[in-house]
Amino acid sequence: MITLPQPAQEIIETLSKHGFESFAVGGSIRDLLLGLPTKDWDFTTNAPPQKVLALFPDSFYDNEFGTVGIPYKTDSDTEVYEITTYRSEHGFSNKRHPDEVTWGTSLEADLARRDLTINAIAFDGKKLIDPFAGQKDLQKKLVRTVGKPEDRFQEDALRLIRTIRIAAQLGFTIESQTLSAISSNTGLIKSVSSDRVRMELMKIIGSKYAADGVMLLRNTKLLAEILPELDQCFGVPQKSPKRHHLYDVGTHLIMSLHNCPATDPLVRLATLLHDIGKSVVFRKDVTTQIITFYNHEVVGAKLVKEIALRLNFSKKDREKLVTLVRWHQFTVDENQNDNTLRRFIRRVGKENLKDILDLRIGDRLGGGAQETSWRLRLFMARLDEVQKQPFTVSDLKINGHDVMKVLDIKPGPQVGKILNKLFDEVIIQKIANERETLLIHLKKVNP
Repeated sequence: MITLPQPAQEIIETLSKHGFESFAVGGSIRDLLLGLPTKDWDFTTNAPPQKVLALFPDSFYDNEFGTVGIPYKTDSDTEVYEITTYRSEHGFSNKRHPDEVTWGTSLEADLARRDLTINAIAFDGKKLIDPFAGQKDLQKKLVRTVGKPEDRFQEDALRLIRTIRIAAQLGFTIESQTLSAISSNTGLIKSVSSDRVRMELMKIIGSKYAADGVMLLRNTKLLAEILPELDQCFGVPQKSPKRHHLYDVGTHLIMSLHNCPATDPLVRLATLLHDIGKSVVFRKDVTTQIITFYNHEVVGAKLVKEIALRLNFSKKDREKLVTLVRWHQFTVDENQNDNTLRRFIRRVGKENLKDILDLRIGDRLGGGAQETSWRLRLFMARLDEVQKQPFTVSDLKINGHDVMKVLDIKPGPQVGKILNKLFDEVIIQKIANERETLLIHLKKVNP
């Protein structure tokens, strides 16, 4: 038998003592039954919101859907447990939210409005209520809608991508009628905000079965709605004389995502999109049959910027995505001189080095290369070595205040010239970037 955490049990017991039904419900119970870490606790009750507010002094109520939030402090954060009154929903003219919500009287009716059978299981700490056989679907590793799939997706178009996200996170199969209904209703996704689409997409990209999730998006035609630039890459060939690729561009990108070692969903997304420019610049010589993709990284960076703007990514995330895609086509050569490596590091940014190397690993393995590469390991070692040197004047172990104090000069252009001269000597390794060494050399500088 599953066990509820103490705050969840206290909520149910408090409502029960005052004559109300209360059940933990949704993803938290699903994950408990699967033995997965559980968060985002939701409850349903026949108590109206005002009664719930009265029973829990710290609670708050600020929405039209009957949900009361109860904050509980943990060792590191504050979790909000949400309690929603049984309800019925009517009319979904915007394909996202009900036009009318009325309080319901039974748990079964409340569960009937939910999206998936595995999310429509309720638990009161003693018994499980499962009117739609969600436990059987958990055992079968099957994602199925409650009732008719068409009805569920017509009510809320976000469920189209959310269903695929849950399947990707759990490694489940989507039941055939549910899958068919997603394909039949893909156009509804246009009614969902960019923010919500982005959030679900990034959860797919960050999931354990991300590559399978993206393929589900493609097979249901949702990918063409959400990321048409990526969908257009499937069928674009790469195999030709002088080219080692095993797959078409789209399949290569899926395989690259599958093999990317990064855990950051943003890096994984960059890996999935790194070659999308190839569908635009594809050329095949009619005589030699050689395929080329000149400047695909430049075109790809432009496309990724447009995608990031369309999906409303933050400026910081947009810039990172564009940087990783723009410079992913770097040369891996452990014999490159320091200046070449330093130029690469400046372009990518120190903070993105590990990420672009993870992208490269996914790219290599996604193209059929062997798992290990001695050249890549040596290249990474050279990058570490070069980073020990300063990159700008601000990396020097002394600053303008030191220059003015030691040389007894006033602020002005001369201070900058002296620092630049010291920096040049550090770069060519004439002197070490050590504070005492630089202070000694200050008096010898002739700017």
